[in-house]
Amino acid sequence: MPRSERSPLLLAGLLATAGVAHFAVPRQFDAVVPRSLPGSPRTWTYVSGVAELALAAGLAVPRTRKPAALAAAAFFVGVFPANVKMAADWRDRPAPQKAVAFGRLPLQIPLVLWARGVAKNAEGRA
Repeated sequence: MPRSERSPLLLAGLLATAGVAHFAVPRQFDAVVPRSLPGSPRTWTYVSGVAELALAAGLAVPRTRKPAALAAAAFFVGVFPANVKMAADWRDRPAPQKAVAFGRLPLQIPLVLWARGVAKNAEGRA
């Protein structure tokens, strides 16, 4: 299978894994929900898990791949504040944990670009 055909499936797998993790170990996700959001952090954890699972399903189906990929790019931008909160909350932790928290911030850029690339490739195949 060519790389361009594997790419959306790999992105779908990443999102599906993250979505399942939101339900399997929700406490770690609750901790990074920005306090400014209304309602309970657990609700936001579950909502984002459902969104990730839905995006994964959309990416897996060629007919819905382009809109799902564009939505995934927007999702990666939308969850950035949670990553900023995590970095701020972990600034006094040991160096390895702090490195993970701060290292996640620039990783949003390749995720957004990956999703946009999947959308562009899906457009070319339509």
